[in-house]
Amino acid sequence: MELQTKPVVAITMGDPAGVGPEICAKAVAESSILDLCSPVIFGSATVWDQLRSRGLVPRDIPTISLVEWRRSLHPLGPVLIDVLEGEVISFEPGTVNPACGRAAFEFIQCAINDALAGKVAAVVTGPINKKALNAAGINYPGHTEIFTSLTRAKRTCMMQWSEELTVTMVTTHVGYADVVKHLSEERIFDVICLTADAMRWMLRREPRIGVCALNPHAGENGLFGYGEEEQLIKPAIARARQIGITAEGPLVPDAAFTPFMRCNYDAFVTMYHDQGHIPFKMLAFDVGVNITLGLPIIRTSVDHGTAFDIAWRGLAKPTSLFQAIKVAVRMYLGRATTVIR
Repeated sequence: MELQTKPVVAITMGDPAGVGPEICAKAVAESSILDLCSPVIFGSATVWDQLRSRGLVPRDIPTISLVEWRRSLHPLGPVLIDVLEGEVISFEPGTVNPACGRAAFEFIQCAINDALAGKVAAVVTGPINKKALNAAGINYPGHTEIFTSLTRAKRTCMMQWSEELTVTMVTTHVGYADVVKHLSEERIFDVICLTADAMRWMLRREPRIGVCALNPHAGENGLFGYGEEEQLIKPAIARARQIGITAEGPLVPDAAFTPFMRCNYDAFVTMYHDQGHIPFKMLAFDVGVNITLGLPIIRTSVDHGTAFDIAWRGLAKPTSLFQAIKVAVRMYLGRATTVIR
């Protein structure tokens, strides 16, 4: 990537029928964001025009075509890149629409390609609707799986970051009955390592990682579960410690997120989706940031959905998007200066 005074950050518009477009508009009007980076929205010019007509664009920005953008040598930002090249999407705000699902995917795809090419420093994603995505024939459970597939990453995991609490998940979008079959010593070890690497970028020091058990009371010496703590989690922690990671556990899950325990660890590795998401959203619902670890590029996201119930009414809070942009820049700068083992 060319040397710039400020990193260029790609922001995908998300599902046009959701709150993504309006929070993107708020981001490019926010002075704290503009001081930090050059934001570039990957989206639709016709959707932007509709936003403007409803008074939902606090600061207008230039629109350029995808071809113009890729020919440019320097960021013109903040700018909107018209990924759809003038195509009009017919949709009702707050409703599931396959055309919106397809558009959201194209925004993501273009941003990923430019990040892989080094044209942008990071990708920050607006919210997508999984029903709309699947209705368009795009069969991914979510952003994490899209980024893993399109970047051909070998090992990835989801991180939820905030100043209050940071968690990663060994398994994410699988049903409870399938969690155990997706656990392995290797997978748990990989997530511990990915978590430690990311926290080094964030903290510029060696992090302390707490690893949660799967079962109540951490298995109670085999009383609960089928030995997952002894057979899978403890060996993974031991391997991580052998390569210098400060990892401890298995921690009793129902006590792991108390104020005292949160003071002892910089991040927690959890075994399944809700084990990490429930405490995280209790503590950081409006300011949380979703990060995909293990990618060859930096990707952060808002920690909320499309919020169809309030979409296009000017009510959506942009706090999580602002945080996601700031964390992306922080990771970019930290990654450039931190040696990863």
